[in-house]
Amino acid sequence: MTQPIALIAGLGNPDREHVTTRHNAGFWFVDALADRHGGRFSANRKLEGDIAEVTISGQRVRLLKPSTYMNLSGSSVAKTMAYYKIPAAQVLVVHDELDFAPGRVKLKFGGGHAGHNGMRSVIEHIGTDLWRLRIGVGHPGPGRKDEVVDHVLRRASRDDEELILEAIGLALDCVPAMLAEGPERVMNQLHAHKPDAPGGDDESDGD
Repeated sequence: MTQPIALIAGLGNPDREHVTTRHNAGFWFVDALADRHGGRFSANRKLEGDIAEVTISGQRVRLLKPSTYMNLSGSSVAKTMAYYKIPAAQVLVVHDELDFAPGRVKLKFGGGHAGHNGMRSVIEHIGTDLWRLRIGVGHPGPGRKDEVVDHVLRRASRDDEELILEAIGLALDCVPAMLAEGPERVMNQLHAHKPDAPGGDDESDGD
């Protein structure tokens, strides 16, 4: 069994205008996880983020929302790991994934950033030996790479947002088993979920 997850970092942007955007799916996840398990976020300037603590499956887990903006997320993640003495292998980073359709959610260990600026920053600071939960938000479409930034910084349609929230709910349900038995034990359950919706390339690993 792998080492238990001790830090779950959701990636996003802190300002109010970003709250409902696709790029904040990582924040949505950790906010919902804190609500479900009685955690409350508080600002920590030293760690450049908002921190909450929850106990799930008998294990204490820190939740982090970097306040550095997406492109500098790695600084907050690295400082939080150092402060709590958490190795990279016990870190789960949650982020939006363009290459998956809304409603898809996948868990993996390692891998590249695939152009995701938050993950690029995390990898620059702590490397690739960490867990990632990737929440599909869809892609604007083939030949429309110039629209990617606007796409992730806008709110999804009502139907797509419902699918994204459904995927987050599925992942939340898997967290107790993930902590008690290891991330590998819930991968099949997560990856088997295939909503009927248009979006990104579901077969891509996004790396």
